[in-house]
Amino acid sequence: PARYFDTKTTEPISFFLSGLEELLSWQPNSDDEFNVSAVPLAKRQPLLRSRRPRTLVCHDMRGGYLEDRFIQGSATRNPYVFYHWRYIDIFVYFSHHTVTIPPVVWTNAAHRNGVSVLGTFITEWTDGEKLCEAFLAGGEEAYGAVARQLARIAQHYRFDGWLVNIENTLSAAAVGNLAPFLRELTGQVHSAVPGGLVIWYDSVLQDGSLRWQNELNEQNRVYFDACDGLFTNYNWKEEQLQNTRRLAGPRHADVYVGVDVFARGDVVGGGFDTDKSLRLIRQQNLSAAIFAPGWVYEHLGEENFLQNENRFWGLLAEYLPTHSICTLPLATSFSLGMGTSRFLDGKDEETGPWYDLSVQEIQPLYPEYQGRLTTSCCLQDAWCGGSSLRLQGTIPAGEESVAVRLFSLQMPAPPKLFLTLLYKLESPQPDDFTVALEVTTWDSGTCLEGNPTSLPEPNGRHYPRFLPAPPPGLAKLLAACHHNSYGWTSRCYELVLQDCSLRDLSVIVSRQEPSPQETSFTCLLGEIRVLDTASVAASPPQVQSVTASQLWWQ
Repeated sequence: PARYFDTKTTEPISFFLSGLEELLSWQPNSDDEFNVSAVPLAKRQPLLRSRRPRTLVCHDMRGGYLEDRFIQGSATRNPYVFYHWRYIDIFVYFSHHTVTIPPVVWTNAAHRNGVSVLGTFITEWTDGEKLCEAFLAGGEEAYGAVARQLARIAQHYRFDGWLVNIENTLSAAAVGNLAPFLRELTGQVHSAVPGGLVIWYDSVLQDGSLRWQNELNEQNRVYFDACDGLFTNYNWKEEQLQNTRRLAGPRHADVYVGVDVFARGDVVGGGFDTDKSLRLIRQQNLSAAIFAPGWVYEHLGEENFLQNENRFWGLLAEYLPTHSICTLPLATSFSLGMGTSRFLDGKDEETGPWYDLSVQEIQPLYPEYQGRLTTSCCLQDAWCGGSSLRLQGTIPAGEESVAVRLFSLQMPAPPKLFLTLLYKLESPQPDDFTVALEVTTWDSGTCLEGNPTSLPEPNGRHYPRFLPAPPPGLAKLLAACHHNSYGWTSRCYELVLQDCSLRDLSVIVSRQEPSPQETSFTCLLGEIRVLDTASVAASPPQVQSVTASQLWWQ
């Protein structure tokens, strides 16, 4: 069927639903199994329900369902990717179809990085009025059926909820049932999807008129009270943020103030000035909804996209609280889910463009220190996948090393950790530098490293012990400890801790010899792994009852 498979290639594709009839007649079937997310939502800290202001990204690009609709990837050159997951909480996939089901590749990539994904339920123009009349004016049975179907769809495809956007006027009968519908949908989503969310877009008022308020006020508060949050329109003024903060009270983090990166209308900031809007939003302790950050790709072009993308998010970083990883193992080759080649064990196995967000790996922080360090993606060389992480910087005169914080962590440390690192130095004199890992722990009087007689490290800094060879029993898993292939150097470490809580994982680039001059370096990171020894040594559970379906013989 054309909905599930591309008519030109027969490849499985992601899809949307148009109109009320398609929504109400939707049933899961064997053709759409490709669309079910295979990646559970990773745990992270702080939790989404904490009171800390959040960051929502609303992805709206050229009508949606572009190359990202190909579930098993495509040979797209210079595709759009998003990878600053550590800085955001919620990812909304937006289009103008009635029911926008997020393409599963986005759900997989977001979930691997701990970010919740919402689809969009939208009605607009005269068709929207008719649709709303049909299900809202129809009473409890009619709107209850729509709420149940939307919750079932999120549950079946394993994404996390809905943005609801009613952009048309409503009759008195329809508007009377709007808040009850939102309450019903929110309840259904909460019971069907663990951690599920329903967010309302600032559009229709309680009298049924379509007037964007750009704030939370008494005319739209009834909808805010009926669901998990409000996404405001974009043309707000500072005074409206203050009003919103007052009215929201303890739910201030549930108001997502809209920021249009394309800066359409009378708005603050936009483009590379988006930080101006965020500064005002955060002064009021409100959440932010960044709409269409694909501006970087659409407006500035595909050629220098990765460079421009890092610049865009780098300018916002001080207003984007980051998230910690709170489970092990942590393993990543930093691949973006795209590339100009496919690499395996450092070797270019297949040259040619590819794009598949489902195989995007866990993404790090992308720190920048005023002119001293930049972190970016390198497509020209990688250990595994399509890209590696490039660290470029200088070690200042008189200093021995520079530390690059890649991940913040928040979990009790197991008694023994194994860590592996794969790197390649591209500096003019690579032998002038060494690269190693550093683990920091949260300050605590009880945290000890190594044997019980050792003293706590100052500042909770630990330098794992280098292992010349992997320990017996782990030789197969840690095979990378042995070889240096295609210019990549591999290192294995162990760290024994007692009563500690992990805080940060950093890479330290050091000079071999002290120098009165500053020294520049370029280092590619190909892979990092942090493993709990006890769980690695245990044998994995047996895989049961495997089935294969939808086979295509070629």
